[in-house]
Amino acid sequence: MPRKPKRKRFANEAEEAAWWEANKSRLADEFEKIAAGGSVGPATFVITGDSTVAKMRLGKRDVALARTQAKERGMRFHDYLKLILHEALRKTENGAESAAS
Repeated sequence: MPRKPKRKRFANEAEEAAWWEANKSRLADEFEKIAAGGSVGPATFVITGDSTVAKMRLGKRDVALARTQAKERGMRFHDYLKLILHEALRKTENGAESAAS
């Protein structure tokens, strides 16, 4: 059973942001290692950009399938998820425009 990580405390938001930025690569590597071992359950994704946050939970099978497909395409997992989300949104938008005509 994976150990529960200790919760890190920060004095303010700027300190926390600096910590995440400084540890980004190490955390991504650790996550990939844990995920490869099959310990990751439903995932929560945070999408930022224009200060909008979107979270979604994915089941183990969906995560495994997306990881396999990303690897086959030589992409990082989260980049692949963004790609397929963008494609689905464009396809839906184009379909809605066609139906409205």
